[in-house]
Amino acid sequence: MKALERTDDVAALSAIARDLRIDILTMLNASGSGHSGGSLSAIDILTALYFSRMDHSPLYPRGKDRDRFVLSKGHAAPALYAALARAGYFDRSHLLSLRKLNAMLSGHPFAPSTPGVEISTGSLGQGLSLAVGMALAGRLDGWKKSVFAMTGDGELQEGQVWEAAMAAAHYKLDNLVAFVDHNGLQIDGAVAEVMGVDPVDEKFAAFGWATRTVNGHDMAEILDAIDWGVAQKGKPSVIVAMTVKGKGVSFMEGKASWHGTAPSDEQLAAAIAELTLA
Repeated sequence: MKALERTDDVAALSAIARDLRIDILTMLNASGSGHSGGSLSAIDILTALYFSRMDHSPLYPRGKDRDRFVLSKGHAAPALYAALARAGYFDRSHLLSLRKLNAMLSGHPFAPSTPGVEISTGSLGQGLSLAVGMALAGRLDGWKKSVFAMTGDGELQEGQVWEAAMAAAHYKLDNLVAFVDHNGLQIDGAVAEVMGVDPVDEKFAAFGWATRTVNGHDMAEILDAIDWGVAQKGKPSVIVAMTVKGKGVSFMEGKASWHGTAPSDEQLAAAIAELTLA
């Protein structure tokens, strides 16, 4: 198994994110179903975590001394799978088995079958609670690592998210860093029209969290925000990442119709051509 590639170089990380976008769309095309838009909006953050800031190893996927990541917006599983495959948790050939019967990669993260997946997710609203539990367990066990979690902005409409936010602040979980993938769209349209969640940062702050808002596609900003979140003392931190649904592919960007749509052969070819030239 090759060594996990790690870098602090913004250009190198951006190139990895571009390659992972191609992997995401390729696996979705092979499956014929799945979630393109939210996977593309999240992948820059996952790239920064898995290839620069998180302490993890495919050689010891369950080693105690590791950072944990919880993908609460489980429908963006293709983004997580692409990152895990590139990191060496399993062979990239498995990406083409996405959503296939009895294959390793389910439509939502399923920990028992997929190396590197910390916990099964997909029922929206539950992931932050799971991350809070992990952070509490980490404190009890005495490990000094961080728990990272990612929610979607539409997911913030779930009440359980705010119960988890309240608990995290109550227990002063400074080993918990959450991301909100704030791309402004969900399956039924604009988040602001379905059930508005803004101002997200002020709401988390009112619950007792340290908050920071960044451009979720600016790699330097993401890296700096992760360092900021890990350094917080006495309270959990949330990074509100302003992102674009379908980022990187012009005909997908900012369109709710790409929330749960896989690209056709022609669309995949066009997307790869665009990403390759970027």
